Amino acid sequence: MTALVFDKVAASYGGAPVLRDVSATIRAGIVTGLVGPNGAGKTTLLRLAIRWLKPDAGAVRVLDRPLTEWSAEALARAVSYLPQEADAHWPITAAELVALGRMPYRRPLSPPSQEDTRIVREALSRCDASEFAQRRMDELSAGESARVLLARALAVQAPILLADEPAAHLDPAHQLRLMELLRAEAARGTAVVVTLHDLSLASRFCDEVIVLHEGAVAVQAEPELALDDAHLEKIFGVRAIRVDGIVVPRERSAP
Repeated sequence: MTALVFDKVAASYGGAPVLRDVSATIRAGIVTGLVGPNGAGKTTLLRLAIRWLKPDAGAVRVLDRPLTEWSAEALARAVSYLPQEADAHWPITAAELVALGRMPYRRPLSPPSQEDTRIVREALSRCDASEFAQRRMDELSAGESARVLLARALAVQAPILLADEPAAHLDPAHQLRLMELLRAEAARGTAVVVTLHDLSLASRFCDEVIVLHEGAVAVQAEPELALDDAHLEKIFGVRAIRVDGIVVPRERSAP
């Protein structure tokens, strides 16, 4: 099932082009990796899907409906977004922050329901964050905060999950746990899109990879095709070895 479609979209900031003629299709039930050099437009593409940014051209479709037809409330239930630089330095507990993921389902000022509380507890557990559920967010480390923020995104229980560099502040063990968790979420039928700089994680855990280069889609394919030697050298400027299909960058290619 198609969950999200970008149809020849273009976007810019302050008149400076960032994306041009980008077309990509995101399917439900798989993990789609979004990779590319710094400044390729990965975060911008995700922001288009949640209307944080309006495209200069082209169109976006969410669950087979034009993005322009979605109300803010309905879109918040359909697409869960975990920003790259989320601000978590608030004097509220981790459990309270995760409960914010249930806001699209609650009336203004209404307390969490028993179902909300159950979902929050489950999300914290899945992200190995139960132990600090009652600690304040401004007392957590960067890695602990990252796990709580992922739990908040999961608590929305949206059919589309967009995660922008969620592995950035995690230690290796929790990076692996994160990717296993995203695969489990996809197995539930969720369309998962995750931006990554770690090509090893992308090649191991993603079902498809979209490579952005200079604001355009260079390729969308299975990892072994999207991250082949030619693309690694041309786009990322590296040569790699492969261990059981996992891409391990070895050296910079010649300039």
